[in-house]
Amino acid sequence: MSNIWDGVAIGGTGGAVAGVTVWLVQLAHSKYTEYRDKKKIYTWLKQNTADQTGKCFRSTRTIASWTNLTEDRVRHMCSLDERIYLSTGDQEEMWTLYEVRAR
Repeated sequence: MSNIWDGVAIGGTGGAVAGVTVWLVQLAHSKYTEYRDKKKIYTWLKQNTADQTGKCFRSTRTIASWTNLTEDRVRHMCSLDERIYLSTGDQEEMWTLYEVRAR
């Protein structure tokens, strides 16, 4: 009878370890994709909101078009990134960098 319980304990432990491993891999993947997308948006904004372009703010649609991300993903990533600022003016869905806004 103890052999049965040993098997159950080993199987339960193995299943728990496997479940935690899968969870950690998914967490690492989501954090990496979030980092990658934020970096892509930030880099694009840094290059395209400078003084030479004459445009301080860029729309969600423009950013999405140039970075090959969906508008929803751009909106979400911009709202999470502390370096990116949402316009509070008349035009909605316009983003810039805090460093550009401070000039």
